Amino acid sequence: MKARKDKNIDDVIVFTPEVFEDNRGYFFESFNYKKIRDILKNDFNFIQDNQSLSKFGTVRGIHYQVDKPQAKLVRVVKGEIFDVAVDLRSKSKTFGQWAACKLSDSNLKQLWIPEGFGHGFKVLSEVAVVQYKTTEYYYPENERCILWNDINLNINWPETTSLLVSDKDQAGKDFVEAEVF
Repeated sequence: MKARKDKNIDDVIVFTPEVFEDNRGYFFESFNYKKIRDILKNDFNFIQDNQSLSKFGTVRGIHYQVDKPQAKLVRVVKGEIFDVAVDLRSKSKTFGQWAACKLSDSNLKQLWIPEGFGHGFKVLSEVAVVQYKTTEYYYPENERCILWNDINLNINWPETTSLLVSDKDQAGKDFVEAEVF
């Protein structure tokens, strides 16, 4: 497994598995606790797996939890997304900055999003099946949402016409009004 820190935010890491291919198809380790722990130099415990199916143009996020923040390991099982992590840690040197990576069923990359970050993505393929592991359970009362197209964050989303955005995500707060860590 290869790991690459994001060029803007060191704590966000892109993992690329070693893939073994032959005439039957391929095999790869999608998760190895020891390898990831050694790369992160930090212990963690995944306690929940989530999966979503979304249509082309869907934007989800920017979501996060206060009080019980979640770290996430995100991957795409089918399709392609533009995945975004926003640093919401007020004492961080990268506070308010974002990192992004295209994740797909062909590049097999995974994005590590630490606690204290918001998360969102846009579907670039006809459909996308996204799976992610979390280090904390989902608590609806702790969930917060920052507007995906907030002008202060200035996220460089790919093509923003024909979008599908939930009412909840359309009602997200501006970054300057958001609860942060």
